[in-house]
Amino acid sequence: MEKGNYRPNPNIEINLTDVHLFDGFKEIRQKLHTECENCRVIAVETYPQSDKQALLKGLDDGTWNRIFDTDTVLKSGIELDEFLQDDLTDDRVFGKLTHKRINDLINKEKFELMQEEIRQEQGTTLLIGFGSSLLVKTDMILFTSVTRWESQLRFRRKTADNYNAGNFGEDPLRMFKRGYFVDWRIADRHKADIWDQVDYLIDTDIVDHPKMISQSDYMRVLAQVVQAPFSTVPYFDAGVWGGQWMKEVFNLPKDKVNYAWSFNGVPEENALCLKIGMSTMVVPASDAVLFFPRQLMGDLNVARFGNEFPIRFDFLDTMEGGHLSLQVHPLTDYIQKTFGMTYTQDESYYILDAKEDACVYLGVKEGVKLKPLMEALNAANNGGEPFEDETYINHFPAKKHDHFLIPAGTIHCSGKNSVVLEISATPYIFTFKLWDWGRVGMDGRSRPVHLDHAKHVIQTERSTSWVKKNLINAVTKCRTEEGLREERTGLHELEFIDTIRSWFSRPFNVITGNTVQVIMLVEGESAVISSPIHQFAPQTFYYAECIIIPATIGEYVITPNGSTGTEMGLLRAYVRDTQKKGGNQ
Repeated sequence: MEKGNYRPNPNIEINLTDVHLFDGFKEIRQKLHTECENCRVIAVETYPQSDKQALLKGLDDGTWNRIFDTDTVLKSGIELDEFLQDDLTDDRVFGKLTHKRINDLINKEKFELMQEEIRQEQGTTLLIGFGSSLLVKTDMILFTSVTRWESQLRFRRKTADNYNAGNFGEDPLRMFKRGYFVDWRIADRHKADIWDQVDYLIDTDIVDHPKMISQSDYMRVLAQVVQAPFSTVPYFDAGVWGGQWMKEVFNLPKDKVNYAWSFNGVPEENALCLKIGMSTMVVPASDAVLFFPRQLMGDLNVARFGNEFPIRFDFLDTMEGGHLSLQVHPLTDYIQKTFGMTYTQDESYYILDAKEDACVYLGVKEGVKLKPLMEALNAANNGGEPFEDETYINHFPAKKHDHFLIPAGTIHCSGKNSVVLEISATPYIFTFKLWDWGRVGMDGRSRPVHLDHAKHVIQTERSTSWVKKNLINAVTKCRTEEGLREERTGLHELEFIDTIRSWFSRPFNVITGNTVQVIMLVEGESAVISSPIHQFAPQTFYYAECIIIPATIGEYVITPNGSTGTEMGLLRAYVRDTQKKGGNQ
């Protein structure tokens, strides 16, 4: 393990000189008082997990005639729990993607009473809460943002609840589930509905030091982001099976016991750190998908996935750690009928590094039938003898640069002492654990197992011979030239993502086909990405950094850094165009 130049907090330089960022409460208050001299009603739309008390403290300098907490006119507590029960379910991990909207949460009687109170106010009135702008006609709307990872950290720190739930300190898994299936879905629909009326966006990730930008400037900033390659801000988290590799190679804090995984290039989960002048603001990367889907993903992907980014890169680090849980992902039909998700998590494991004893568990052994397999798993999970994985499940040696393909329905997991780059579709939450080697989670509780779901999706025909033929290093050559070898490494024909690996010691061009690509240097210290038509400034990127190439870029050039003739490796992923043979070259 050698320390690399990986940047765990990448910035995106915004070169629009007339964009202004209001940095901290003092500047925000000054701007509001200047602009709101003749305003009567100002609404602060608080995204779930915003710290409303910190906002009130920072914005209230005694100049508001009246402040209304508008969250009090929406369902809350037990009433809200009962209203959402069909979407929340009793499961600790899985719910159903809600179709509800913010209007469904309104308590009509309380709403109308507050409307009348606001209308009777004569002075300047501040409304604060989720949906505050729905009450009366407003003169200004501010919309707060909280990134997904910060929301999760606030759940764990017990400083935030799910929207109006009052469930501070509840099981973080249940809180994340409620956010994923309910809170953030409703909030993003509302955000899209009122966005044209919003005047300012406030980044509230740093509770006592928010940053504010005008909606029009923010849209210009995002428009620039999707015109050039960019990196999202990854997050890293510890886990019961976590390893030590990322801690060393990615320059991460050493005080964590391990780092098990990292989401890296997942707009729904990751953030954008925007450097504007001398300041930075952090915003959900999903805003780029929400407001500029065609520019980011391309027409074909938008037609297929809507405003959902289809490709995910993440890391699984078991180096000096343990096995992942044995698991399976749902088939498309099952995920649609059971959870309301339109597509499933097909994936692959690309081995970024490995020790000699590393392995991947993949598919069942020849002759294994579903019933005895499930009986053995049930017995093991209910306190019986440990599951005899060597009887039922294949495990194959894994070495650096191996690629294991994992279409949904295939039993799998990574063993200890490897670093996996997981390339997959984005419904990452839908993992059915089968066996967790008798462990408890880092919170001391049993980790959730979902055999009742798994039994409906496990494909036992994916046995040893089929797996060897179809899912392990299924490499086909694409082109070979002096200083360049390219090969398709996957994914399986049942999956919609393709991956191309380029071994190169000289510059080479990539035609994108006007569809989003996600790239990573998997061998070598650094390379430069540039535009042959000078569409964007050249950028240096480093080993294992995830770079998103927006669909607006029709062609780019990769140039190796370092010693002349040193061979490097680049992996790129994109959604397969079924009209073409062999994918983007």
